[in-house]
Amino acid sequence: MTKGHEMDKLSAAIKQIRNLDYPLMHKAQDRLDNLTKPIGSLGRLEELARLVVGITGKDNPTFTQKVIFTLAADHGVAREKVSAYPQEVTAQMVYNFLSGQAAINVLARHIRARVVVVDMGIAEKIPNPKSQIPNFKDKKINYGTRNMAKGPAMTRKEAIKSIEAGMDVLEEELIKGVDIVGTGEMGIGNTTASSAITAVLTKVPIEDVTGKGTGIDSEALKNKIRVIKEALKRNRPDSTRPIDVLAKVGGFEIAGLVGIILAAASHRIPVVLDGFISGAAGLLAYHIDPRIKRYMIASHCSAEKGHRVILRHIGLKPILDLDLRLGEGTGSALGITIIEAAVKILNQMATFQSAGVSGKGQL
Repeated sequence: MTKGHEMDKLSAAIKQIRNLDYPLMHKAQDRLDNLTKPIGSLGRLEELARLVVGITGKDNPTFTQKVIFTLAADHGVAREKVSAYPQEVTAQMVYNFLSGQAAINVLARHIRARVVVVDMGIAEKIPNPKSQIPNFKDKKINYGTRNMAKGPAMTRKEAIKSIEAGMDVLEEELIKGVDIVGTGEMGIGNTTASSAITAVLTKVPIEDVTGKGTGIDSEALKNKIRVIKEALKRNRPDSTRPIDVLAKVGGFEIAGLVGIILAAASHRIPVVLDGFISGAAGLLAYHIDPRIKRYMIASHCSAEKGHRVILRHIGLKPILDLDLRLGEGTGSALGITIIEAAVKILNQMATFQSAGVSGKGQL
């Protein structure tokens, strides 16, 4: 657990996190068992419906306000040629999100969710004159992190400020309504940061948590692994202090997602994690407070091998496995639609009694 007077906001959110509503979950299970189907025949849909009831504390939860938060930031480590794409792509993709033409926009429209795009630390200014872009938030901590291969990616103060900025983003959206949260991100170099975070917190070798990210070749992968090893050797992040790990080898968008996860949990809102980068944020949140696990749902298992390590470490079972590795919140969107289907089964399906159907053993 982290300490310090500068963390009052973070500490307050953690104190608000409660256990799941287990009595209500038992009640939901009774209803599921009495729906017009063999007991347990809808498998994980039943498990998801029961979990959402426990998270929200509501008998009949509904998702009228689905929100996907796509946080963007740049990474100084991109200068080490760890990505197949140049750093400018981060800002270019943010403009694509704001124009509504990216993959996340398509999938968000498909599930009727709104996308909130947040600048956590893009290397250039994203103009928003007179706040005319309603789904864009400027929470820039700095113009990209520093190069973690040469020193800490950010200061401890910046790490905490980034987490709290993410918390603020969630709190601000509560005014419009938030029933379920999807996490997403954009940032050239962020699989490098996520691999470093994963290696430190899971104690799995760097080679086993580092993949090809944006599609680098085998030689570039070797360089990426070398850069991560250099960063860990130089910075010596303390695995018992997640904020220290975040500050030394993390990213502003990863930190912001940690804040969103913590704030959502404090408000009893289900959090649907996307892939590897969101998983790294979830891993940090879990190490800050293990109770966070109860509020996180893994939408899918990424093609990035480090993501599988994260899910196994936390103990999360992904809903889908589609070889996705895009990020942006695309996996979250697909996961949310499955979770919504599960909740509709609970709320809308008839029981044996209400439908006048004979139950098991009634002859």
